[in-house]
Formats: sequence, structure tokens, C-alpha cells
Amino acid sequence: MAFRLLVTLLLLLISSASFAAPDGARLYSLHCAVCHGSAGHGGVGVPIALPTFLSTVSDDFLFNTIRSGRPGRVMPPFSDLSDAQVRAIVAHLRSWVPAAPPAVSHGGERVKGNAAHGKQLFAHYCAACHGANGEGGHGTGVTFSRPRELPVMPPALNNSGFLHAASDSMIKQTLMKGREGTPMVSFLAQGLKERDINDIVAYVRSFETTPIVWKPKEDEPPVLEAVSPYSVEETVENVKRAIVGKNFVVIRVQSLENGFVPEAEENHHQVIIYFCNFGFINQALSLDPRIGLFMPCRVTVVEQNGVVKVMSINPKYQSRLFNNEELDRPCDEITEMYRGILEEATI
Repeated sequence: MAFRLLVTLLLLLISSASFAAPDGARLYSLHCAVCHGSAGHGGVGVPIALPTFLSTVSDDFLFNTIRSGRPGRVMPPFSDLSDAQVRAIVAHLRSWVPAAPPAVSHGGERVKGNAAHGKQLFAHYCAACHGANGEGGHGTGVTFSRPRELPVMPPALNNSGFLHAASDSMIKQTLMKGREGTPMVSFLAQGLKERDINDIVAYVRSFETTPIVWKPKEDEPPVLEAVSPYSVEETVENVKRAIVGKNFVVIRVQSLENGFVPEAEENHHQVIIYFCNFGFINQALSLDPRIGLFMPCRVTVVEQNGVVKVMSINPKYQSRLFNNEELDRPCDEITEMYRGILEEATI
């Protein structure tokens, strides 16, 4: 009897745990804090703990932003999270500004305005920050990539993720009130009338008919590879010459096992060459610090079963993981540089 009661209690505990509400703070820490900061004050991503932001956006906007992300703009979609988990994260964000009035959904109502006139106003008042075509500011949310007087990177308005998440009413309220603590000031304070603001909203909404489309590269191999007709030693020297020929500096050459086994036991038929162009790296880091994950550059030379292979990662393939369109160009450049080095070293 006692055993049966114990089993029943255990089953009840397991059942109640499985239906426990998701922990929004923990989910935020796992999925969001690395970019937006542990308290939402920003980092790679923009700060989201701003009272003027959280008090003017709806729960629907936050939910859809987490769910859909911002294609090509650092913020990835979190399609693997359940609706309950996303709502828990939204509730955690709300806890940062408990005094703010309850956010309500603005629904799908459209603001009526003259999009043609709105385009003219956008060019004058908005394009300097948000881009001529609404493509957004350059860099990421960190001040590393921008002047210090700009605490928030202007978002991309011509973006499928933003247009899906933002209602016309939310866009209008942002234009009318501005965002304290950011470069976004009230358009009413700048002398515009409500009908002018309606026109700008209509123009921003018109982006849905001609969206800027970004798609990650899916047809690239994760590793670049070439077969060398030379010995490991000759191939390594060829790689070093090719690196210098591309205006890079060789940093060091070491066995692949260096630091993992005693020096006397290292396999010298597995060699890695590190190299760098500091000007290029600084430029790439200013676009997105995450590119440092595969910096400095490196090429590996390995002999297996009498065959010497020269290999490197493929930055074009890696760039799809970053969800940052601006990072595609330097990643493309590094990939072509790698291909050139591999070709020259094995020709």
C-alpha cells in the first residue's frame, strides 16, 4: 500500500513538472542575453530594456519579433521555441518596466495616408538613419561599430520580419512620440502634422510590395579542400608564400596536436598555419564582432594514407549562421582568398 502511494505521488510530481509554466528569465538567458545583454541593455543586439520602447510596443510585436526575427539583420527567427516559451520571454521583458501601462495589441487596422508624399518625407526625415530604401543602419547594435552618440542602431524598416511584427498603429505612435534615449525624436516636435505622419506610415507599409529580400547561402560546402602533389613540408611552404602574396601576415605554424599531446608525440604530418590581415579584420569586426569566431585565418595541411590535403573552413557557409547581410561581403572575400591560397599552394 505504501509503495503504491509513493508511486502515485511520484507520477503526480512528474505530471505537474511537465505542465509547469516556462521560465521566461531562464529562456531569455539561454536565447537572448548573448546579444541583448543579461538585463536588456544591449550588446551585439540593440538594447530592449528602454522604457519608451517597452511602453509603446504590444505583446504581439514582441512575440512576432522573437518568432520571425529580422532576416539579414542579426536577429534570427526562434522557430524552435513553443508559443508558451515565447510568451514567457515576452513576460520577462515586461518585468523590466513594471510601471508601464499594459501593452495591448493594435490589431491589423491600416493607417490611411498618401504614400507618395510619405516617400518625400521619409527621404528628408528618416533616410539618414534608416537608409534610403529602409534597409536600416550599418553595423550591429554595439557602439563598437558606430559613433558613441548613437545608443541604438536604426532598425531596418524594409524588412519582412519588422513589417510582419509591427502594426501601422505602433509605427505611427513611434513617429509621434519618438523613443527617449535614442536618436529617434518625436516627429510632432519636429513640426510635422498627424496627416504627415500618416503619409510616412503608408509609405513604410508600401515596402511590403517591394521588399528587400535576403536569403542565406545554402549551396556552399562547409569546408574548402584541395589535394597537393607535394610533401607536407613543401605544401606548408607553398601555403606560406601564397598567404604573403595575398597581403596577409603569417602568425605561426604549428602541429594540429600542439598543446593536446606531449611535444615529442606531435604528428608533424598534420600542420595548421595561422595568418592575418589586421586592417581587414578590424573592418569585418566593425560589421559584426561574431566574425571573430573564425579569426585569425587558418589553413590546415594534413597527410592521410600518403595523400596531402590542404583545407580551410568556408566563410561563405559560415556567414549563413550570422543572419547578417552586411557580413556576407567580407565572408565572400575571405572565401575567395582561401580558394586562391589553396590553388596556389597545390598547383
